[in-house]
Amino acid sequence: MKSHTEHLWFNTKRKREFVNITSDVRRVLQESGVREGLILVSAMHITAGVWVNDDEPGIVEDIHAMLERLAPEG
Repeated sequence: MKSHTEHLWFNTKRKREFVNITSDVRRVLQESGVREGLILVSAMHITAGVWVNDDEPGIVEDIHAMLERLAPEG
């Protein structure tokens, strides 16, 4: 069984930011040579997360508003 591991690093400019990594994940998958199986995308930091959804501005705005209510920046 073939496997591949790669680590991606991202530098963000704001305390709360969404980064669309779809193209990065596609590139890694294509370069890996793996043609079937599963892919695991995981955030390796306690203050980061992976969110799988459409990259639609309304959804991002809603999530920003919800997070601001739950944990206001300050």
